[in-house]
Amino acid sequence: MANKLYPDARAALDGLLFDGMTVMSGGFGLCGIPEKLIAALRDAGVKGLTVISNNAGVDGFGLGQLLETRQIAKMISSYVGENKEFERQYLSGELQLEFNPQGTLAERIRAGGAGIPGFYTKTGVGTLVAEGKEHKDFNGETYILETGLVADVSIVKAWKADPYGNLVFRKTARNFNPMMATAGKVTIAEVEELVAPGALDPDAIHTPGIFVQRLIVGQEYEKRIEQRTVREPGDPAAREREAA
Repeated sequence: MANKLYPDARAALDGLLFDGMTVMSGGFGLCGIPEKLIAALRDAGVKGLTVISNNAGVDGFGLGQLLETRQIAKMISSYVGENKEFERQYLSGELQLEFNPQGTLAERIRAGGAGIPGFYTKTGVGTLVAEGKEHKDFNGETYILETGLVADVSIVKAWKADPYGNLVFRKTARNFNPMMATAGKVTIAEVEELVAPGALDPDAIHTPGIFVQRLIVGQEYEKRIEQRTVREPGDPAAREREAA
């Protein structure tokens, strides 16, 4: 077995980076994002990136760090509403955006990982999403052609891994990570815990190690929450709602 374990995120990215490359970055909002690998991309200074991700983090954290340093030229995304710098760069023409309905984005990534060049979907027909795309009728319904997505490097975040690269994701942190792991020419996984070979229940493995070429074990994850809503102690309106 080739050694897949690297000492840190910088070492795991070594030899893979070039200006203008395409990167898939797992996560949904700030849940399950590869924090250490994103920070290492920022520190590497690689520019002109096309980044495929559900969103672009928030200002100053996650992929938002790469927006602040102007390292991203284009985003292929679904939800972009939590990042003011994203909005500013897009509206000023500094950042290209290929906008996707969320299910379409997920399916494009799955297709790329499976070697499927394209598929037809009804989602987006009659909207801006359909402009410039091939239309085809099936059984009296109109569909548009969407293409599969493949990245030069996929960076994903998992909960546990073994040295073979078999990955287990924790609850909603699974999100886009497993499909992105299949769609990278090289996939790097950062994990919270490395376990011994054979320690993972084969039925509990979400991503087989065949899709993972490099591994790092991260420490001290921030795991920020995008929006935290709390009530003041003793809020009478809240007590009334609870009583009702």
